[in-house]
Amino acid sequence: MTDTVHTPPPTAAAHHQRPFARDPGRWDRERSRALFTGHIRDHTCSPACELVLVHERTPWGWLAWTVPGDGSQPEIPHQIGVLAPRASRRQRIARRWLTRRPARHLVLDTVPGSLRFSAAVVALIGALVGLFALSRGAPTNATVPAMLLAPLLAQHLPGRLDAWARAHVHLVEGDPSCRYLQRLATLHTVLVHAAAHSDRPELRRSAALGHHLLWDAAGLLQGQDTLAASAHLIDRERLMVQLADHVTQTLERTRAASTSGPADQPPGGEGPLGPLPPGFERAARPTPASAPGTSLLVKGPQPMHSQADDSACATDTYLLFAHEAYYPDSGTQEINTTVVAADSLLHPQVRQPDGARIHDRLTRGRQPGEIIPLSTLTHELNGGTGWPAVGDWETVTTDLVQLVRTGECDALSLGLPEIGRALVCVGPTSQVRVFDAAGQVITYGPQERAAVLAEVDRFLTSLITERPFWPGEGLLSPSISGDVS
Repeated sequence: MTDTVHTPPPTAAAHHQRPFARDPGRWDRERSRALFTGHIRDHTCSPACELVLVHERTPWGWLAWTVPGDGSQPEIPHQIGVLAPRASRRQRIARRWLTRRPARHLVLDTVPGSLRFSAAVVALIGALVGLFALSRGAPTNATVPAMLLAPLLAQHLPGRLDAWARAHVHLVEGDPSCRYLQRLATLHTVLVHAAAHSDRPELRRSAALGHHLLWDAAGLLQGQDTLAASAHLIDRERLMVQLADHVTQTLERTRAASTSGPADQPPGGEGPLGPLPPGFERAARPTPASAPGTSLLVKGPQPMHSQADDSACATDTYLLFAHEAYYPDSGTQEINTTVVAADSLLHPQVRQPDGARIHDRLTRGRQPGEIIPLSTLTHELNGGTGWPAVGDWETVTTDLVQLVRTGECDALSLGLPEIGRALVCVGPTSQVRVFDAAGQVITYGPQERAAVLAEVDRFLTSLITERPFWPGEGLLSPSISGDVS
């Protein structure tokens, strides 16, 4: 980890460490009900005891708590269930079935085991209905089997349905496993609460990623103990901590920006654009170094779109942005990233004055020939909070792609692989973390991002050496941008 990990907010950190932390009165009501419906945990318990469980449902699954006999609250859940991310209707039905109120049992001295209270009620009602039907002339060969079958179904069918429901969730039991998953759930709550109270897409993606980590960890603990799976569990807990830290810092920056305004804030946030990899976080800014000369991440450029007018003016600053992939007519390789001259932002077919304002940001204080990713502008605009004052970057980039595809300006069209595209979509101090086939975490950071940009620069230089980029015709004056600083 490259950043200091901050402690999650106290209200979120306390969640799931005790039952119903946000509604203490709920636990009192559930405990009172448990005293009348089953066996609570006390000194008389044996391994064969069937304890009453109080289920606390969550958006990602549930926690099942036992009821201590001394009146205290339990510290560790007896059971934790996790739904799959984007759970289907069948999986949600399985959760509702497994978290239903516990069935009451009748213990008979003359019969081994116990009888479900519902089965006894069904047997009594079935007998009364059957006798009434027989007195009215109902056929015996149909009525008597129904009288016998109904209580058997009430006694044994719930167990069959339990087994079916358990196959659709990841269920963890045992103190060591539940203690680990409880920590993970506490951190995930930070992500869920942040996403629920914000419309920022990166917060929603963090919550979705946290659910995936929770699901994977529960799957590991189903088949092995915490010691056997310790390496994989440590990786997932570290990622969850980093996600919670990233979200906490994002919320702090948002609150600071809302009180003092974007202009008073130093540029320091990351606002990833486009599709994200499975996990990212801020990292310390690296010292300037020569970019590696490998071709690790770039598949290769497509030919530059061009026009016949060689007298058009060129520009020495370039915008790189990722976009929805498309397939050009001349080839089968997908195009998912494009580099255009900065002056193409002044094209009349690009949304204005948004394009001119982005042009102003793109060219201000840059080095000649510099390639600036759109995610770098987001980083400089306080993690994206400053974009509304500049313009609609989504519409502008969509317009630019249309210009390129119709031949209205020159462009370097690239088909970056997944990791390379993810690196140019995050801020210059961010990291991209992925799982390999063996479940190990691979980290890509600022150095790999610099390598991608260096290789793009090499392709671009080879093109503009032959002929400068043509930004298009009828360009507007940069003066229409106004002062957005």
